Amino acid sequence: MNRDDRVFYRDRKKIYNVIDRGEGIYLYDREGKKYIDGVGGTLVVSIGHGVPEVVDAMLEQAKKVSFLYGGQFVSEPQIEPAKKVIDFAPAGMCRVYFVSGGSEATEVALKLVRQYYLERDEPSRVKVVGRWQSYHGATVGALSLSGHTFWRKDYLPYMLDFPHVQAPYCYRCRFEKEYPSCGIVCAYDLERTVKQEGKESIAAFISEPVSGSPLGAMVPPPEYFPIVREICDRYGILLVVDEVITGFGRTGKNFAVDHWNVVPDLIIAGKGISSGYTPLGAVIVHEKVFDLFAQSKRSTFFTGYSYSGNPLSCAVGLKVLEYVEKHDLIARVARMEKYLFEKFSNLNELPIVGDVRGKGLLLGIEFVADKGKKTIFERSQRVAENIAKKAVDKGLVLLTGRGLEDAGVVGDILVIGPPFIIKKEEIDMIFNILWESISEVSEEQRRK
Repeated sequence: MNRDDRVFYRDRKKIYNVIDRGEGIYLYDREGKKYIDGVGGTLVVSIGHGVPEVVDAMLEQAKKVSFLYGGQFVSEPQIEPAKKVIDFAPAGMCRVYFVSGGSEATEVALKLVRQYYLERDEPSRVKVVGRWQSYHGATVGALSLSGHTFWRKDYLPYMLDFPHVQAPYCYRCRFEKEYPSCGIVCAYDLERTVKQEGKESIAAFISEPVSGSPLGAMVPPPEYFPIVREICDRYGILLVVDEVITGFGRTGKNFAVDHWNVVPDLIIAGKGISSGYTPLGAVIVHEKVFDLFAQSKRSTFFTGYSYSGNPLSCAVGLKVLEYVEKHDLIARVARMEKYLFEKFSNLNELPIVGDVRGKGLLLGIEFVADKGKKTIFERSQRVAENIAKKAVDKGLVLLTGRGLEDAGVVGDILVIGPPFIIKKEEIDMIFNILWESISEVSEEQRRK
């Protein structure tokens, strides 16, 4: 330990800069250095830092009541944002269960899936199929659903025995095929797994519409989710989509599944629902699922979180979603997408950039040692981390990812996901810093 404070830090070897304040897309540390928040923390901050209307809403609610236990009372701040979330959601979604973040939302969804099949008198349906190289949260249940091997390995004794299928990762197709002649075999891998495991044991399939850091903003082929939806319907399986990162506008639509006109049975949401102003997450439930609970002889659903439906958090979440609507920020994301990707496609000229991908204001960059062979750098070289360090020294905060190969250890990814309010000239600033940082690391690699 090289510090004398009492915080248990995630990285006990790292010296963290102390951030004093945020404004718009910028952060300022205690020494006054200015940083572009190129990833909104961890793809959380959508409307920017320091929005006065949100701060005012927080203070106003705190003056009224900051906590109520959901087993005893309900508050207006819980009712109103639920209506607003449903306004954003795909047709047929009808109820919202508020929690404190994405991991809690995943746990609630897992319990909802289980109780749904108990209500249907199908108790053998206990398995939820996930995807390799996915991430759904840090709790044990969420990690069981996740497919990032490196993050799971220390906790394997606690993991639930859930199957996983291959991701729709066209840049490195696990089936050694090419789109579009591939027949979207990655989608049909779900059907193969259902048959192999036995359909009577499968309850649901969970996936991210557009991935986060484990696969760096990977976007599936357009046919993928319609095929998955049809397979789920055919085998009586619930479709759960994890929109913690992508929900409420990150990809230029209200939800990422809207790009493919697919309606899921459950949506896991977080991050953008409150833009980081307060801890808030949600599970959005389709009427097909809720109607079964409404007709049940059992009146309660146990999931026991003290802060579920917290009035202070819900009031803040409502104000954030109203701000998104008022300033038409989702349409703005769709417009800025074109400029962002046209600009960042130029990174393909650099020798270590293998792929630039993503949707909306969610962009991933994969680095390779050899473009033709798509050779991955050795983990000891820490390419993505070195680029991110150079960038932050120049005033740009980025998110790194790894785990494309070899049990989730090797492979270098950078993710960019700035607040929706970013301007074209600020995108240029991010690009210029990133170009310099990648070029410097590329030259260092060449000299080795």
